Amino acid sequence: MPTKFLITRSYAQQLDKEDPLAAYRKEFLFPQPAIGGAYFCGHSLGLQPKKAKEFFMQELEDWERWGVEGHWKAKNPWLTYHQSFAKPLSVLAGAYPDEVVAMNSLTANLHFMFASFYRPIGKKIKIITEAWNFPSDRFALESLVKLYGYDPKKVIIELKPAKKDAYLSTDEICSVIQKNKGSVALVMMSGVNYYTGQAYDMNRITQAAHLAGAFAGFDLAHAIGNMPLQLHDWKVDFAVWCSYKYLNGGPGAVGGSFIHQQHGHDKTTPRMAGWWGHDQDTRFNLKGSYKPVSGAAGFQVSNAPVFNMIGLKASLDIYMQAGLPAINKKRKVMFDYMLFLLKALCTPDQKKKFLMKIITPVTANEHGAMVSIRIEKDMGKELVDILTKKGFVVDWREPDVIRVAAVPLYNKYEEIYLFALELSKHAVLL
Repeated sequence: MPTKFLITRSYAQQLDKEDPLAAYRKEFLFPQPAIGGAYFCGHSLGLQPKKAKEFFMQELEDWERWGVEGHWKAKNPWLTYHQSFAKPLSVLAGAYPDEVVAMNSLTANLHFMFASFYRPIGKKIKIITEAWNFPSDRFALESLVKLYGYDPKKVIIELKPAKKDAYLSTDEICSVIQKNKGSVALVMMSGVNYYTGQAYDMNRITQAAHLAGAFAGFDLAHAIGNMPLQLHDWKVDFAVWCSYKYLNGGPGAVGGSFIHQQHGHDKTTPRMAGWWGHDQDTRFNLKGSYKPVSGAAGFQVSNAPVFNMIGLKASLDIYMQAGLPAINKKRKVMFDYMLFLLKALCTPDQKKKFLMKIITPVTANEHGAMVSIRIEKDMGKELVDILTKKGFVVDWREPDVIRVAAVPLYNKYEEIYLFALELSKHAVLL
């Protein structure tokens, strides 16, 4: 890892030449680029793996050739299609293969996990979460609480940073959990906050939740495929994610869930039941009660949406080839390089119109790939328009943040340099 960066384009080009992951860029398809632009929106929708089209054609051909018998005779039999995701997802999640499953969509999985792990009893009815949670997560929590007949305003404790801060400290989070140990039933947080880019200390938060007699769950939409996870060792009770961001599964791609072995192998763990979570040998029997498969697979309700899993299958092959240590190392360098350039280039100038502040934590273990840049004075959308016209694909989050992510598998250091250079023509970093 470089100990000192240089502010030249030739230096960025040299980093690209020395990049051990450079060859994987060719495994992805890019939108038609403007000259000098770059795709920095992998935190929102990852790029299409080239092999996705080949994999898709394979399933179409098997469907044509076999019809219903494709469930057994296809090259990748549909009956067990979901099982091929267990090993690579376990690597990404820091889990055992029987603790992960590709199923449903992210918010659907949230509802399913809430059904299993929100167990209000007596005074222990409260849920602790972050105030700046993704809207879908908040909606899911509110609807859950209402289903039990509670008032969300009285049951959901939303953690807000101090006024001077943009993000929560782990000490703050654990302190609130401890203070509410007599009433908290569930702690539900993001792995990486979608707005600030802050990566939470899931290990410490889980420990605090368990000491308070509560379950701990996480939304890993912005974490999986982005940073190292050790869900099993951290004893996280459950986690959910989508596959269309860093995992490059495609729009609306299949989601995923982690259920710790202590719950997944416990047949008494409450769950929403469906035929695909039932024992495969007796799945089609007309008689008998629900007999769940052991592990995370026993939380499935429907058969695998094969055509919605193809992009993820192609992407996970790339992840396994590239290796998480190399991906994580490059992510750290790219993040630090972007910060270095923004600080070095976005200096005060009377001609510059926009004022900006980085609100993502810069400490190594407190962020993923994404940098969140707050734009002052309600002028952010105007700056996004300027960047878009120059070919830089970033995204805007209300009320005042531009999100930018350099993804290790397909972004280049030279692209980061060009982005910072363009931004420096218009904005000052406060």
